[in-house]
Amino acid sequence: AVSDVEMQEHYDEFFEEVFTEMEEKYGEVEEMNVCDNLGDHLVGNVYVKFRREEDAEKAVMDLNNRWFNAQPIHAELSPVTDFREACCRQYEMGECTRGGFCNFMHLKPISRELRRELYGRRKKRHRSRSRERRSRSRDRRRERERPRRSKERERSGRF
Repeated sequence: AVSDVEMQEHYDEFFEEVFTEMEEKYGEVEEMNVCDNLGDHLVGNVYVKFRREEDAEKAVMDLNNRWFNAQPIHAELSPVTDFREACCRQYEMGECTRGGFCNFMHLKPISRELRRELYGRRKKRHRSRSRERRSRSRDRRRERERPRRSKERERSGRF
């Protein structure tokens, strides 16, 4: 029998593989969710929210020509931008009486370590980007404060 720990490890490997492939092939992933429901319309669903809409469009085009676990992938764009609205609050509290056949998403969680690894590096990236933006705007401000040289002299040089 497979232990809960082994099952979580296997799931984390799946999640990391899909998440990493989505980012490498299509663009920055803001959020990825996997349904743990059993109902036909939710079973096996994976929702990926990309930072840029054009990345999502590219992913849908490409993924519809792919297979996973001997099954064709059916990808489509979703009008949902806030997954929290589609999640079962009772399930999150451990109180859903409808079980796996609930019509709201029951999200399968990844390990804390994997969450930190996948989403933690993003925070560093965003922080450094915002630092870069701040320093660029500071540089522009300094540039404006400097005495101007003649534009003509800047465009022409010694050859």
